[in-house]
Amino acid sequence: MKYLSILLLLLFTSSAIAGSTQTNTSGSNTAIEGGYTSTATTTYQSGSSSNSTTTNSSTSNVKSAPPSAGAPSYNSMTQDVCAVGVSLGVQTFGIGISGGKHAIDKNCERLKLARILNDFGMKVAAVAILCQDERVFESMIQAGTPCPIDGKIGKDAQALWSKYDHERPDYTTYVKRMEDRKKADEEMQAKITAELDAMDKAKAIEDAKLNNAKKMKEWKHPR
Repeated sequence: MKYLSILLLLLFTSSAIAGSTQTNTSGSNTAIEGGYTSTATTTYQSGSSSNSTTTNSSTSNVKSAPPSAGAPSYNSMTQDVCAVGVSLGVQTFGIGISGGKHAIDKNCERLKLARILNDFGMKVAAVAILCQDERVFESMIQAGTPCPIDGKIGKDAQALWSKYDHERPDYTTYVKRMEDRKKADEEMQAKITAELDAMDKAKAIEDAKLNNAKKMKEWKHPR
């Protein structure tokens, strides 16, 4: 009985081999685990045998997000400066880039200069610098008070702006508006011409009818 137990213990012995490999790169953690092998052999008293082999292998790959790029902050440092801070940052798995700069607000500068000129009593100069904005220029034209030009105001300024219209701040918008008006006038003229032609044709038809009626009357009642 003792020898039989030792024999069964030797027959049911199994071997196992395990291994693990781990690789770390930027933004990635890869672990490869496997190589596990198990073998079992069973021998029965009747002489029959059973063999079983198991192999297990696993791979895992974990990717982690990289840190975000921080865009720098830009301040104007004082409230009396027409500067605006602009910054931008872009981050990818491989590289991150960020930057920033100051941008000048032209409209803010224009308002400050006009306010200072007005405080100094230079009202025409203050209006003139505001007229550099095409919206202000067009509103002044629409109001019948054209912006100053070459020391001229009023009707004299209007005459100069008409002569040198390419100097207008709103020249692009002005040209488009004039083209649209010209097109509208041509369409209106074409419509009026068509109506007049239709009236002329209707009158010609009516005159022809009257002439025919007159001829028929003369034919029926000759003199």
